[in-house]
Amino acid sequence: MQIRTLVLALSVTAMPYILGADAYAAARSYSAGFERSEWRVSEYSPLQCTLEHDIPRYGQVRFESEASRELNMRVVLGMHRLPDTYSEAQVYSVAPSWRANQAPRLLGVLPLYRQYDSELGKQMSWVLLTELEKGMMPTIAYTDWHNNADTVQVGISAVNFQQRYDDFMQCVSGLLTFGFDDIAFTVLNYEEQSTELTNGSKRKLQRVGEYLSYDQDIELVLLAGYTDAYGSREENQVLSVSRAQTVKDFLVGQGLQESQISIKGHGEMRHTAGNENELERSQNRRVVVQISRPFDQNLLSSR
Repeated sequence: MQIRTLVLALSVTAMPYILGADAYAAARSYSAGFERSEWRVSEYSPLQCTLEHDIPRYGQVRFESEASRELNMRVVLGMHRLPDTYSEAQVYSVAPSWRANQAPRLLGVLPLYRQYDSELGKQMSWVLLTELEKGMMPTIAYTDWHNNADTVQVGISAVNFQQRYDDFMQCVSGLLTFGFDDIAFTVLNYEEQSTELTNGSKRKLQRVGEYLSYDQDIELVLLAGYTDAYGSREENQVLSVSRAQTVKDFLVGQGLQESQISIKGHGEMRHTAGNENELERSQNRRVVVQISRPFDQNLLSSR
């Protein structure tokens, strides 16, 4: 989902007057400050990219992107003290102190969920990135859920942003164009009476192998082999096991441990189509690949 993270900070001394003067007087401001504004790419792999920064006494802001069919991005506002109610925060773009004549601009809202970190979706996440790239300072403001008289302002600084941003975007450009959900259930098809995959299934298996070579959180890969109804039952049973075994051998070559892979042959049982013509039989000649992670509560059963 493998993901990418970016954390930003704004100097307290540069905190803008987003609200009216009375409200600003009651605002609690959090930021890393100019001298402590540091960025780091904490995850850099073909599966996930994360750029982050700590905000003293408040928490952390992260930008995350992960391997997927579509380019994705999210901002996570991690708080030491999680919201105690459901509400919204306002997200502003604020000019740095040397451009103080430029008024803050409202970008949108950030939902606050009770006892959860808050997140911005793809579009707003890219907006924040481009604002930072322009040297602006995104700021998040909301009413304290324990003290309605106080407004909390969390500043996001562009100080020291550019170099780590370049590294982050380099990571993003190298993400796989498919994620775990795209390969967790894969059906491979075979030539007649053979352990030779069809050309399309060879590409599928290469994609599965590439993903698994990076993901260190795989718990179990279940391989179930099947045949069509041609040939004797005994021969088909042996062939179904051989098909699953060749896939296992390939995945072990990609770095998986044998203990992570379980194979089973079902012969000509459990057809997914008829056996009256070649098109139907080709659907029955298959190995079903099912992959689970430790957080997957229910291990998929073979089909």
